[in-house]
Amino acid sequence: MSDDKKTRADEVEASKAHSLSRRNLLKGVGLTGAALMTAGSGSLSAEAAAAPAGPQLIPVREAFETLTALESATLDAFASRIIPSDENGPGAHEARAVHYIDRALAGAMSSSREQYGAGLSSLEDYSLQEKGMSFHLLPESEQDAIIEAMTENALTGYSVLNAGFFNMVRTHTIDGTFSDPYYGGNRDFIGWDLLGYPGVRAIATPDDVSQGSRLAPSRQSAYDMPTHLKDPVGTGSSSTGGAANGH
Repeated sequence: MSDDKKTRADEVEASKAHSLSRRNLLKGVGLTGAALMTAGSGSLSAEAAAAPAGPQLIPVREAFETLTALESATLDAFASRIIPSDENGPGAHEARAVHYIDRALAGAMSSSREQYGAGLSSLEDYSLQEKGMSFHLLPESEQDAIIEAMTENALTGYSVLNAGFFNMVRTHTIDGTFSDPYYGGNRDFIGWDLLGYPGVRAIATPDDVSQGSRLAPSRQSAYDMPTHLKDPVGTGSSSTGGAANGH
């Protein structure tokens, strides 16, 4: 086989391997997991999907509830290596998984705020000391190498950057990508589209069920449904609830 043919064959095999890796991640989450997370934050396990270099991430330029600008940039880059955006579709960045995590750290996951602060700070320190550059500015291949070393507890001198920290961020990234958009992530139903999940419905008719993945997405949060709207305390009005209104 000529060098050119061999190179093309290697590229095809690499592309297939990457596609399968992403497909296995989505299969691991599953439609059941997406449905269960429409009313809250579920915890799911999935293999992190490696990805080739993709488009430059949009710089974070928004105010967060708990994360600092640097923390949010670091976490966004981290989450984007767990569920990358690539030729197979959008990922954690587009789904705004970091916004989900930030909001949760101000509420239900507030007990994890200190661990996030210590871990993200250490990740930035390690990157500056060892690579001479902030983590979110590193090439994706170097980000992947650091994350892989983290999963193996191999970052000497940075004990907080361990497999436990990685697993926490991975779980919350998956939650933020695939849970109900009411909670701050899964923007434009990106996560549900990746899964082929048709969305929330009050009633699923036999015809709906028979259509399977061909069923048109409902494009609504559970809290956009009249029976599930959450009202601001003391207003007595149901017109301002739901994900469509930013609540």
